Amino acid sequence: MNFKVDFKNEKEKRAMKDVFGGVVAKLGEDPKFVYLDADLMSSIGTKKWADAHPSQAYNVGVSEANLAGMAAGLSAAGLKPLAHTFGPFASRRCYDQVFLSIAYSKNDVVMVGSDAGVTAAFNGGTHMPFEDMALYRAIPHATVVDVTDSAMLESVLPKLMDMKGLKYIRLGRKEVLGVYEAGADFDIGKAALVKDGSDVAIIASGIMVAEALKAAATLEAEGVSALVIDMFTVKPIDADAVIAAAQKTGAIVTAENHNVIGGLGSAVADVLVKNTPVPMEMVGVQDEFGQVGPQDFLQKYYGLTADVIVEKVKAVLERKAVQQMKDKPDKNKDWTY
Repeated sequence: MNFKVDFKNEKEKRAMKDVFGGVVAKLGEDPKFVYLDADLMSSIGTKKWADAHPSQAYNVGVSEANLAGMAAGLSAAGLKPLAHTFGPFASRRCYDQVFLSIAYSKNDVVMVGSDAGVTAAFNGGTHMPFEDMALYRAIPHATVVDVTDSAMLESVLPKLMDMKGLKYIRLGRKEVLGVYEAGADFDIGKAALVKDGSDVAIIASGIMVAEALKAAATLEAEGVSALVIDMFTVKPIDADAVIAAAQKTGAIVTAENHNVIGGLGSAVADVLVKNTPVPMEMVGVQDEFGQVGPQDFLQKYYGLTADVIVEKVKAVLERKAVQQMKDKPDKNKDWTY
């Protein structure tokens, strides 16, 4: 792990789809690499490379079950497949094929779900995955990654290709707020500490890492020290990082571009309840379907903003204070029995 935070609250100059296309081109230098897509190469920046490398690229059409099945077969034949489609189609539409043909059969495949959560924007509710991480987390031994920015994508995607088993990575296609300097290196399964703090820990993933940093700046101005963790690997979650954050701050807020049921918040809660129970709040989609709209509107509608994180931090700090009062010994109490 080697990275520097360079957060300026500015969108990157490169769209994530263009970064993805560049990474695929580099991966394609390996003759065993094969790329599969469900008729979305133009949308994800891979068409130019695919047209130039027809023996390594396959457009299966709008047939996501076949996408997963073909990827499994290519892996079984000794190749290294990466398969892409929209997030909801890479998860719920072909779930049985992913579960059985890839994971259960122990094939090595990277599944890519683009336009994660509200980044689907004008594609609307049918294309807006708020449940994809929950579905993949439920598959035994799967790895689930929620990408923060282009620097992280360039680091983690090649590493996922070298890992065994089923891997799922979700990302946006458009420009995102940059968090890290170019050339950053991340270890899958290890959390990234992007800001230290002592009063509360904000554990975020994906586009919500930038919102967490904005929230931390607001809180800092109000005298609250917020620790911010980028938990980009949602499964296997870095339990040690969660426990350490809970022990240091005594209060946790999670933030994700996903349903609070089954995603990052649920994963963090699982760790806390088993190891270090502390007051916790979750920022995320509150058990709702998606809808059509610009991303900034959707983030406000579903509460995926820095302002909501600040509200949740204040709420969890109140609970923390109450808990501390309950835990404080009563010197006047008669402890004789």
